[in-house]
Amino acid sequence: MPDSWTFAVARDDLSRTLLTEGTTPRPAEGEALLRVDRVGLTANNITYAVLGESMRYWEFFPGGPRGLGPEWGLPPLWGFAEVTESRVPGLENGLRVYGYLPPAGHLVVRPERIDGTGFRDGSAHRAGLPSPYNAYRSTTGDAAYHPGQEDLLILFRPLFFTSFMLADQVADNDFYGARQLIVSSASSKTAYAAAFELHGRGPRLIGLTSPGNVEFTRSLGCYDEVLTYDEVDGLDQVPAVYLDLSGSPATRAALHRRFGDRLIRDIAVGLTGKQPNADAAGEVFFAPVQMRKRRLDWGREGLDQRFAEAWHRFTALAGKSLDVLAGEGPEALRQAWTDVLDGRVPPRAGRVVQF
Repeated sequence: MPDSWTFAVARDDLSRTLLTEGTTPRPAEGEALLRVDRVGLTANNITYAVLGESMRYWEFFPGGPRGLGPEWGLPPLWGFAEVTESRVPGLENGLRVYGYLPPAGHLVVRPERIDGTGFRDGSAHRAGLPSPYNAYRSTTGDAAYHPGQEDLLILFRPLFFTSFMLADQVADNDFYGARQLIVSSASSKTAYAAAFELHGRGPRLIGLTSPGNVEFTRSLGCYDEVLTYDEVDGLDQVPAVYLDLSGSPATRAALHRRFGDRLIRDIAVGLTGKQPNADAAGEVFFAPVQMRKRRLDWGREGLDQRFAEAWHRFTALAGKSLDVLAGEGPEALRQAWTDVLDGRVPPRAGRVVQF
């Protein structure tokens, strides 16, 4: 493996990828160097790239490979890294953290608010970006962490945070007065984690998925009913909320035809395809907004505790419904990206790469 490396994708064609080699960066005074150790790749990471411009995801790790133009970008990943060189008082070498990482061998951060739970990256270019993505959680101070569940955390935690906040927002608004919640891409991890949180708490949960994923989705036990996309016309015409994780224009159009004014909310949550769906939806869900509300309601510790309790409940399902497909090295990361982008990873599987 090279001293350091970077994996980039073309912003206008996510199937074009590039691996470059380089030297390990050195932190300046007040900075620390993280060695990227283990990351996951899911449809969530494809979403970051698809929405990279509109939601500013490309800005977290700017620059791209040295000597290349701005058409190349670094899609954010979630995973674990270790502090290998700290020039910050109170931050020790060897600390293992979980957080938002580049597809690269190393990351230089400017740690702030250092405490037992970790730190925040105070780098100037991240100051105006959504703050939850700037937090790095120490494994020794994280109530959700368990050493035997690192792969679950890598693959599910960022999705589950979105799912947890989505379910909380829907419940916090008394389910918008709906009698059924309709979830597209129901076999996706974000969808069924939200369904896990919502099931049994209010309206009926209807999962929509492709024919090949019906059996798996039903086996999860998170939905009251699982249908294929072409069965939308059979749905009961009672007040409904649509939580869209697929971005499919055809599904959205079919639901609007079926329900008319009884579709009381049309919420874009994410997308498992490659087509942005925010403009066509009635509204867009953004987890940090609900998180800020709950930090005011519950305080930081209260939110962390509720999240950890929900996470530990969910791991029983996640552990049974996930097959980890592990690879090693930058080339394995490139292959995992291509497989996820092309839809070759079945819903039971999760791609993890060790460096």
